[in-house]
Amino acid sequence: MTSEPGAQLPFFVYGTLRPGEANHDLFLRGRTTAEEPARLPGAVLYDGPGYPYAVEHRGAEIRGELVTAHPESYDGLLAALDRLEEYTPGDPRSRYERVARPVVRADGSTAPAWVYLAAPPVAARLRAHGTRIEGGDWLSRR
Repeated sequence: MTSEPGAQLPFFVYGTLRPGEANHDLFLRGRTTAEEPARLPGAVLYDGPGYPYAVEHRGAEIRGELVTAHPESYDGLLAALDRLEEYTPGDPRSRYERVARPVVRADGSTAPAWVYLAAPPVAARLRAHGTRIEGGDWLSRR
């Protein structure tokens, strides 16, 4: 899935940006118009050092939230989330890649969203040696 440059896609969050988690209030409170349960098909979660990594994997899914930013907050939020996720377009040292993927809402409809997936070198290490979060839900790890 691709999106037009400058498209204000919602974000699919699956770890520390989810409601009740450490980064939700720091980054999202007051900057969103909607937050709703959603699923990301075709991915699994791996445990990281205090946060998860999403890695593409056919036949699996991740649970999280679809977050829609206030239009006036969008550009600042996008930049803040890119910094948080240590993502710089075109930089091979990035931990994550921000990609557009279809996510499934609770009512079964789909929507395109930005998702931070583990960058290829990180994903390869996780597949070989990582600890998978069974069930694809970061909140269930407790």
